[in-house]
Amino acid sequence: MAAKDSSFDIVSEVDMQEVTNALTQTEKEIAQRFDFKGSNTTVEKNDDEVVIVTSDDFKLRNVVDIFQSKLAKRNVSLKALDYKKPESSLGGRMKQVIKIKQGISQEEAKKITTLIKGLKVKVQASVQGDVVRVSGKNRDDLQAVIQALKNADLPMNLQFTNYR
Repeated sequence: MAAKDSSFDIVSEVDMQEVTNALTQTEKEIAQRFDFKGSNTTVEKNDDEVVIVTSDDFKLRNVVDIFQSKLAKRNVSLKALDYKKPESSLGGRMKQVIKIKQGISQEEAKKITTLIKGLKVKVQASVQGDVVRVSGKNRDDLQAVIQALKNADLPMNLQFTNYR
């Protein structure tokens, strides 16, 4: 990369502290709500997963809604959530695992680079682990790429970092 080239990185990161804060708020709301009394509802976070356990399917959907609204208020993209299939456990209890996606997979990175190539602007996109680096001589081209990716409605949450 020449000294006069500009670049930025496309990343997919989630502020896990904000997820923890949203979970805490969700637990508080569940504790206060009359419709959850005696349902023995739990919301836990293990590494990059959130596990919700409650008494029935209706309450499970309500807890997921509460959690999503708390995340949205904290500017955490809901695209970063990967919902596993809800499971029934003993006594008719329902369990939902929600995986929090961090980083860009190789498959997603290929989609991004293909989209960038399709824009016909003079930039290079290279995959570096779970980051896509975009570089080019013209900063306006880089801005065009950022705008196109924001408008592309990709199934993942993207941020643009290290803009230089």
